[in-house]
Amino acid sequence: MNISTKYLGLTLKNPIIVGASNLVTDIEMLKKLEEAGAAAIVYKSLFEEQIHLENLEMHQNMTEYNERHAEMISLFPENAFEVGSEEFIHKFAEAKKALSIPLIASINAVYDESWQEYAQKLEQAGADAIEINFYAVPLEFDVDGRGILNEELDVISAVKKSVSIPVSVKLSPYYTNQLYTISEMDKKGADGFVLFNRLFQPDINIETEKHQFPYNLSHEQDNRLALRFAGLLYGNINGSICASNGVFSGADVIKMLLAGADAVQVVSTIYKNGPKQISRMLEDLETWMAGRDYNSLEDFKGSLSKKNTKDPFTYRRAQYVDILMKSDEIFKTYPMI
Repeated sequence: MNISTKYLGLTLKNPIIVGASNLVTDIEMLKKLEEAGAAAIVYKSLFEEQIHLENLEMHQNMTEYNERHAEMISLFPENAFEVGSEEFIHKFAEAKKALSIPLIASINAVYDESWQEYAQKLEQAGADAIEINFYAVPLEFDVDGRGILNEELDVISAVKKSVSIPVSVKLSPYYTNQLYTISEMDKKGADGFVLFNRLFQPDINIETEKHQFPYNLSHEQDNRLALRFAGLLYGNINGSICASNGVFSGADVIKMLLAGADAVQVVSTIYKNGPKQISRMLEDLETWMAGRDYNSLEDFKGSLSKKNTKDPFTYRRAQYVDILMKSDEIFKTYPMI
C-alpha cells in the first residue's frame, strides 16, 4: 500500500508532518518522532521579535556596570550582543544532521530584509523548505486589510527570489476572504499553504484582575475550518494544501485527505498522546484504505472536495440554513433535563 504524498514538491513517505513547537528542539524527541513514522518535521519558528527582546535584555545585563570605573567603556565586545539568530540556526543545523526525513524551517520576521536573510541562512543550514509564518496582530485603526496583504505578498516574492528551496505559507484564519488571499499568494509563487495558524490570545484572571497567557492546545473539533478550506481549495490552486489545528487521530487525517489536503500537521496530539500516536494514526489510515481497496492516497484524495462532491450545497451558506431548520435534532443527542 502506497501512502506517500507530494508536498511542496517534496516526496513524503506519508501525509503526517510534525508542526512547529518546543517539542522539536530536543534531538532525542526528534529521533522518536521520526521512528514513530513522521514524514517531515517543521522546526520551532524563528521569531525575530523574540531575538530582539533577548538581545536587548542581554545588552542591558552586560552594560549595567560599564561605567563603574572612570576608564571603562565596555566590559564586552559590541558584537557579543547579537547572538540570537546564529544560535538558532546552529541548533537547526544540528537537528537536520540528526534526521533522515525532511526538516522544514519556520520563520516570522519583522523587517523586509530579515525574511530574506533568515531564509537564506536556514537554507544554508540544510532546510528542505521554508515555512513563512504570517502572524499579523492589528493594533492601528488606519491600516487597511489590503495594505497588510500587499506587504505579505511582497514578502513571499522576496523570499522566493532569495532561496532555491520550496516556500510555504502558514496563515491565520482571520482574513476577510481567505480564498482571495490564498489565490493571490499562489500567483506569487507560494508552493503550499498551511491551514491554519493557531494564534494565542490573552485571557483575564478575575481573581487577580490581571492578564494571563495560558498555553492552549487545540481540541479534536478545531479542525473543521481547515477541513472546509481544504475542500474549497482542492483543484483550484497550484500550491500544496496542508491541514493543521485539531488533527488528533487517523480519522482526522482521512477526513482531511478526502477534503483535498496533501498533508497534515500535528502538534497537540503529540503533547497529549506521545510520539507513538503517529504510528497509531498511520495504522488507522492503512486499515481504512485496505477496507476500501484503496492502493494509494490519490485513489480518494479530494473526492469530497467542493470540486468533486455530489451535494452542491455542502460548502455553501444554504447548508447552514438547512442545519438551522433541523435544530430540533440536537435534542435527540442532548435531551433537556
